[in-house]
Formats: sequence, C-alpha cells, structure tokens
Amino acid sequence: MAEALLEFRAVSKRFVKRLDAVERLAKRLGAQVAEHTVHAVDGVSFGVAQGEVVGLVGESGCGKSTLGRLGCGLHTPSEGDVLYRGVSVTAGGGRQPPIQMIFQDPFASLNPRMRIAEIVGEAPRVHGLVGKGEVADYVADLLRRVGLDASYARRYPHQFSGGQRARIGIARALAVKPEFLICDEAVAALDVSIQAQVLNLFMDLRESLGLTYLFISHDLGVVRHLSNRVVVMYLGRVVEIAATEALFDSPNHPYTQALLAEVPRIDRKRRTFVPIAGEIPSPLAPPPGCHFHPRCPQAMARCSAEVPALREIAPGRLSACHLND
Repeated sequence: MAEALLEFRAVSKRFVKRLDAVERLAKRLGAQVAEHTVHAVDGVSFGVAQGEVVGLVGESGCGKSTLGRLGCGLHTPSEGDVLYRGVSVTAGGGRQPPIQMIFQDPFASLNPRMRIAEIVGEAPRVHGLVGKGEVADYVADLLRRVGLDASYARRYPHQFSGGQRARIGIARALAVKPEFLICDEAVAALDVSIQAQVLNLFMDLRESLGLTYLFISHDLGVVRHLSNRVVVMYLGRVVEIAATEALFDSPNHPYTQALLAEVPRIDRKRRTFVPIAGEIPSPLAPPPGCHFHPRCPQAMARCSAEVPALREIAPGRLSACHLND
C-alpha cells in the first residue's frame, strides 16, 4: 500500500465514568461501588492511503464511530497516536489537518436555528477561505455541487427531507476544502433510493475533488460498492483487513465469516437465518484473550488466554486469529 495519508498507531480510547458525590460517600461507608471504564477502542493500527476509500464495519458498539472521531480530532486517544501525512495530530499545538466528518443523523447534526447559508458558510468565512462578500456565491456553488438548488440557502433545516439534509451535511464538510472525509453511517438514515443517489454523489466528489474516505457503516452492501479495502472491527479491536473483493470472496476471521454469511444474495437459495451465537460482550468488561472467543464456533483454550496479533497472512491482507497459526 502507498504511504498512509491518515494513520492510526496502536490507538486506544477509554471513557471513564467518575464517581459522583453520593457514590464517593457510599464507598467510604463500605458500599461496593467503583468507577466504570468503557474500552471503546483497543490498540487499533491501520492507515488510509491518499485517494483510497476504506470501509470500516462491525456491529453496533464495536467502536467504529469513536475511531472516526479520533481520526478527525474530536476525541483524544488514551494511548497511541493518530498521524496525518506522518505528523501527529494528537500532540496539540500543530495545524489542524484538512479532515472533516459527516455525521450519521442528518436531522440532529444541523443547527435548527441557523439557515443553510450560515450552516455551510460560517466555517469558510471564519477560517478566511472566502471574504464576507463572497460567502453567498461560495455557498450557492457548494449547494449546486451536491445537487441542491442555490435558492435553498435561505431555508432552515426543518424545511428539507432526510436526503436533502444529508447533502447539506456533505456541503458543510466540503466548505473548508478538506482532503479527507470521515463518513459515519452517512447514508444509514436514508431511504434506499436516496442512499443510492448520495453514494453516487460521494463517488463523483472523490473523482472531481481528489478526496480520500474512511467510510464507517454497518451495511456491508454499501461498503462493498464503495470501498477499495475493508477494516472489520469487533469490540474495539481490528480483526481483519483486506481488499474488498478478497474479503467478500474468502473471509478469514470467524467473525467476518459470520457477518458475511448472512448478507442477502440473489444467487442464494432459500435458507434459515442463523445469527451469531450469544450477545456482544460489554465494553465495560471485555473478555480476556480474543474478544470474539465466547461466540466463536472454532474457539480453543488458547483463544481465551492469549490476544491474537493482527498480522499479515497474505500480501495486503491481515487477520487476528490463532487459527492462522
């Protein structure tokens, strides 16, 4: 793979719920209370090359969105580092990298009290990308680029459909001329027909603006259509990385195999749906060893005691499973 534009190096993120005053008093009196630590991301390492689209997939609660927020600087890692063009973006004091995030909910991510002209035009004006007198034309051009009428700039978010709001979110992200977009379930809240339009828009923008994407999704069909490579996460850890077609044709990790086994396919005969056994463990108390071992049909004694390393099993392909030994 080419040199990484954005790179995660052994990145971990933990969220700690501190004891409040009542809980601290109860603890002094002998009650069994303790701080809660959520292990959201655990030692993740991978890179995204310039011009590439990397799909990040996994069950809800596996840490995908947290990793995306770490990538764009909304969260600071508890351990490890995030680098952009080889320069740490977590050390502080440096120039903010040209990364923008498109959020999952198009209804909650737009300020209902601001007009679209302000939502899209505020950031480029504040950062000095356009002069005050040029903002209106700049916003109009961005709206046309994402498939909206320029006259919509005077409207409020509640006057738009979900698909239109998603396009406004894209226009806002593009307004500060980013090189890298982190898309967090950017089409999950949209109807299927609107999803197709927005996905095509992403691909068009990639070609015309030379963008790079980290595309976070639980929809494997969307990821297969859009991505060059796929990163699979489970309970805060990366379990497999591979080129898209290689991963969908021959998944290596038992978790990836279980995920892809239930993807609807036209060429598949009638069959009974078989979900992955058990429930995803709590990130408050992840299991030892391989996090997937309590649900894995091929688990052995080693899996519950030793954390499998994410290592190369074929050129450009990595997996974290003891079965590869």
